[in-house]
Amino acid sequence: MSIFSDNIVFLRGKKNVTQHKLADELILTRSRYVSYEYGNAEPPIEVLIRISKYYNISIDLLVTVDIRKYPLEEMVNLPGNKILMPVIVDPAGNNYIEIVPQKASMGYLKGFSDPEYIESLQKMHLPFLKNGKYRAFLADGDSMPPFADQSIIIGEYVEKFEDLKPGKGYIFVTSEGITYKTLFKKNKKNITVSADNLFYEPYDIALEDISEIWSYAQGILPKDYKPHYLPNQVNLKNLVDEAKRSISNLENGILTLSQ
Repeated sequence: MSIFSDNIVFLRGKKNVTQHKLADELILTRSRYVSYEYGNAEPPIEVLIRISKYYNISIDLLVTVDIRKYPLEEMVNLPGNKILMPVIVDPAGNNYIEIVPQKASMGYLKGFSDPEYIESLQKMHLPFLKNGKYRAFLADGDSMPPFADQSIIIGEYVEKFEDLKPGKGYIFVTSEGITYKTLFKKNKKNITVSADNLFYEPYDIALEDISEIWSYAQGILPKDYKPHYLPNQVNLKNLVDEAKRSISNLENGILTLSQ
């Protein structure tokens, strides 16, 4: 039997329905449905969609993941018939936060929907982050400015595109990699994001290229971290200070002339 066959047998058992009743629900003959459970035939895409909607589980999970290993009640159900897997908890029922190293970002892009990959990541628990699903991303070098090397950036999973708010920071998982940016604006086809460094122009990301979005929730700085100014920030500060001095001198000159 295939993973798909094992999955639909398992799911039918969880719902406690007969093959005949389920076949009726899926608008199939019983013999045709049974052929899928026995692995004697593969369902066409329209039947896969019906089964996916019936169980509210995405097609990719139905055909690629042995869901018997991961209790459904521990998965995060998302809109659009998707599931974020897995939600790992400790014996007390507290959610663990998986840590994704930046050096392993390409592996994460391929395995973020793979329970075994997610389970292999290092984990931590922060008691003050209780509600929602969180994941942590480790900055490496200058991979996620303005966060310093070895900072941990924790994000809360964003379920709906409509929940994105301009001016807020987000971690975007795209086909190009993992990046931290501030949302500038959004429309139906793409979003415009900007770096905290104002010397870089905002740029667009197509929605179809985005795999996950995590809203910035908490940052953990590395040991012995000291904030520092970037060279262009120093230059900008000098320009502002010079402008203040010029305005002050101008005001003093006007005051002297009026006396």
